[in-house]
Amino acid sequence: MPNNLYHDKRCQWLVYVVFFAAIAMIPVFIDDAFLLNQFALYGVFGLLAVSISLCWGAGGILNLGQGLMFGLSAYGMAMTMQMQSQDPVNSPIPPFMLNNGLDHLPWFWSLFASTGGGIFTALVVPTLFCLLFGGLMFQARVSGPFFAIISLAMLSAVGTLVLDVQPYTNGANGISPPMPLQVFGGTLDPYSSTMFWLVFILLAGLTVIGKLLTQSKFGHVVQALKNDPERVRFLGYNVALYETLIYTISGFIAAVAGCCFTLIVQYVSPAQFDVAFSITMVIWAGIGGRLSLLGSIIGALLIQGGQSYLGDSFLNSWMLILGLFFILVVRFLPSGLAGLLESGLGRLGSRPAPVEVEQDDAVMTTKSGS
Repeated sequence: MPNNLYHDKRCQWLVYVVFFAAIAMIPVFIDDAFLLNQFALYGVFGLLAVSISLCWGAGGILNLGQGLMFGLSAYGMAMTMQMQSQDPVNSPIPPFMLNNGLDHLPWFWSLFASTGGGIFTALVVPTLFCLLFGGLMFQARVSGPFFAIISLAMLSAVGTLVLDVQPYTNGANGISPPMPLQVFGGTLDPYSSTMFWLVFILLAGLTVIGKLLTQSKFGHVVQALKNDPERVRFLGYNVALYETLIYTISGFIAAVAGCCFTLIVQYVSPAQFDVAFSITMVIWAGIGGRLSLLGSIIGALLIQGGQSYLGDSFLNSWMLILGLFFILVVRFLPSGLAGLLESGLGRLGSRPAPVEVEQDDAVMTTKSGS
């Protein structure tokens, strides 16, 4: 639709500016520490929604295992924070390891002994996993529901592994660092406005980068291969490479969300690898509009906000309500709430076709003779 404001890039960027400006005003009107902590957590969910939108919406890769990258980075950040509280001379080993019979620090835990190295490792490990796993899958032309099933199986396998190696991960009890992250000589209080601003900057920055990415030549190729990968392959593009890159970028954003999650909650457990949580991420994007980064964020905020305020009332029935809502959206709004907005703006921008009026021959003759 040529007159549809939804497709006007200037209007799109204006909406982005207004949306993030409204979020930036939250600390101005709210000074409650608990609410700021909750809003920062919603920002983490927004990051996950952006990662799903890039992978599924832009790239057409249905990833049901995004919780894998999220969980790995969350554990990496928790290990970094735990090592900050350990005395490298008198108490180099976390207490839960001693309780499980370990008498030395495992080699991979030493990677998190320094703050910078720990954060770097927490981000790099999930990203490298996406690069290697995605490269193998897409080179073998595994796509569609087959990739979704494999990603889900990989998530379940890693989650089970983390649960089983209790001496190294504390099993079902998870890791609960005794102190917030110490960085640049200060403490990053999870209930402070600083934590909110950190998540806000990451959410706004990565969303804008994702938007620019989808509007670039790379983004156009990725969207083209989503619709017809064989045609893109015949045009000389390496489809597997583009699929791997968009999958890896998506995984990196999920890893950033995982690090922020641990900073906010100060706890991580195998529940971060829960299959239901990864599927919920897909529901966020599906309801908000997987083709729109901003729509996916709004979907995450609406669903998680509804769960926070309505989940206690409906208890276990909340998941049934959410599932029913998702089915209705997929059936009647396949492009989500963003698609509904697109359709509405399209109707407003449409112009009625001109009506041809037949004129009397006598009138035409008179006009021609005048």
